Amino acid sequence: MQNLTRITFDPNVMGGKPCIRGLRVTVGTIVGLVATGYSITDILKAYPYLEAEDIREALTYAAWRTQEIELPLVAYEAAN
Repeated sequence: MQNLTRITFDPNVMGGKPCIRGLRVTVGTIVGLVATGYSITDILKAYPYLEAEDIREALTYAAWRTQEIELPLVAYEAAN
C-alpha cells in the first residue's frame, strides 16, 4: 500500500470516516459519485476546493479497503 497523504481520519470530522485532507468530503462520497457516472471533471466542478489527486487517492484507498479480509472475533469462554 502506497503512502496516502490526502486521506485523513478525525473523530471530530464526519464521525471519523476517511475524508479528503480533513475536509468534510468523505471517501465514500467520492466513490459514490464516480459509481453513479460523475467524471473527475464533474466532481471538481461540484467541489472546487478538491484537486484531481484527492479523487485519485480516494479511489486508491477504497480499492485497498476492499482487499482487506474481515474475520469475526470468536468469543473466548474461560473453563470453569
